[in-house]
Amino acid sequence: MPGQAVTLQLGHYAGCVGAHWWGLQAAELRSPAELRSPAELCPAELCPAALLRTEQEPGGQETFTPRLVALELKGGVGGLRLGGADPEAPVAWDGEVDAYLECDSGGSAAPRDAGSRTGGASSGGKRSRSAAAPGTSPASSRLAASQEFPSGSRVQLWSDYLSVRLHPKSLYVLHQYMHDGDCGCLEAFGQGESLLQDPGCVEEVEDRLHFYAEECDYLQGFQVLCDLHDGFSGVGAKVTELLHDEYSGKGILTWGLTPVMKDGGDHHQNFYRLLNTALGIVHLSTHSSLFCPLSLSGSLGIRPQPPVTFPYINCDASLNYHSSAVLAAALDTLTAPYRLCSSQGSMMHLAESLNFSGRKVVAAWASVPFPSIPGCSLADTLCAYQQEVPWKLLSSWREQKVSCCFAQSVVLRGIGRESSSSQCPARQPLSALHSCGSSEQVLQHYLHTMFPGAFSTALLLQQPCSTLPPYPQFFSPLLTREGFLQDRPPSYPSAAVESVPVLAALQSSSVLQGLLRSLHRDLQKLNVRRWFSFFSAGVEEDNFQEALEELRTLSQCYETGLEADESEDEADSD
Repeated sequence: MPGQAVTLQLGHYAGCVGAHWWGLQAAELRSPAELRSPAELCPAELCPAALLRTEQEPGGQETFTPRLVALELKGGVGGLRLGGADPEAPVAWDGEVDAYLECDSGGSAAPRDAGSRTGGASSGGKRSRSAAAPGTSPASSRLAASQEFPSGSRVQLWSDYLSVRLHPKSLYVLHQYMHDGDCGCLEAFGQGESLLQDPGCVEEVEDRLHFYAEECDYLQGFQVLCDLHDGFSGVGAKVTELLHDEYSGKGILTWGLTPVMKDGGDHHQNFYRLLNTALGIVHLSTHSSLFCPLSLSGSLGIRPQPPVTFPYINCDASLNYHSSAVLAAALDTLTAPYRLCSSQGSMMHLAESLNFSGRKVVAAWASVPFPSIPGCSLADTLCAYQQEVPWKLLSSWREQKVSCCFAQSVVLRGIGRESSSSQCPARQPLSALHSCGSSEQVLQHYLHTMFPGAFSTALLLQQPCSTLPPYPQFFSPLLTREGFLQDRPPSYPSAAVESVPVLAALQSSSVLQGLLRSLHRDLQKLNVRRWFSFFSAGVEEDNFQEALEELRTLSQCYETGLEADESEDEADSD
């Protein structure tokens, strides 16, 4: 069995990703009687206890809550009580809702028609949670009739779709700043650092960390979900420093999260985002075992780019509810290696397989859903991707081909372990992939062919990624209930997609050189005197210049011979 991990959510977008992620963990707690999808009839491969804690209620019932410390600003948690989220408590929601009904005959849960998305007189337009949340017991994670969630276009806060109960130690609201508004926002790196220099705040965070750490049989480390674009990057810098100092030898995997910014955004906010991102990458990677930026935004730099898109989901990337769902599915897949029931692998093992030679920053890639056709083997599917990989870059810059991959960890879930090499409808010719004896060997052979010389670890899981509500139903009509591709949409109304196969990878590769170098260039051109307000919040100009040099040094870790020559030419031209 794997060791336990403590998760920290720092910021509002981190809460958005976390709310979906905890919903995915709760889906793994369902009892056999609740399983409806054939894809869910595979044995449990991921251990919920790695992320969830258990308690015995007075009546003897077992309850499950995330092992979580969440920092949020005033006004950012909606109807959640400060002592923990109670799914039975009324929530102040007056917008549209999506209602999902469970079919008694074993059919899939499907949304009601648009005419019924009004809340109705019985609910007074509020969100109804008549059933206990998934975190209360293994059997309670099933969607009950009339369970309702706000529709995607009206969701404002991550608490609107949080489907699990939080422990009273989880939520810590920072009242010094407001979540939203024209003033009083946590917008600068220095402001975030200052918060964690306050003895009262530090004591609160340490107390909550000790509570969770001390009850673990074997604490393997910490997962830090941190907003990178605002002042929470400074909060994360201090939190990871605290973890590094107090929990020496434990893994610290940090995910820097950035939402998709609106087109034509505020000039002031855009430059603050650039400064926060650069300082966050430098400081978070310094005190973490591994750091990975995650976003559907097309660029972390000063120049906006179109958001990342996927061919079989109709995602509105400007909605945090949508973009965070994609990132949560990727995150749930990427973290599988240290949550396996059958493995002793740890967070530190994963980090050490990727972060050698000073390369502590990694890039994330994902295919959500992985394009698989019923009746086709994995070899058949991958044969169509001999020129380019079937995944998209999630680490927030324009997609580039990988000229050099140093190391990677790849997870493919929701695909059977068959050794069949049946031909798909395109009747592609047999290849070296078809000569492999199992799907695991097919995946390994494909990775070694696409990334020769890279240190590759591959994991194949039968367990798919659950997409039951409150996960958004933004999927293409070409997908079946189990998330597989069809030739054409069905003539009848399609059932809700209950699960999807997902392919995700963490890579230490040359694309990181492009990201880090472009950030360094943007910052070099910046006239810091024009942004006195940012630096007056607590960042000394000397410290900023030092971070700028560290960013340049970090980018050089990912250079190959070709990129190094290009860097020298550009330096000469400057």
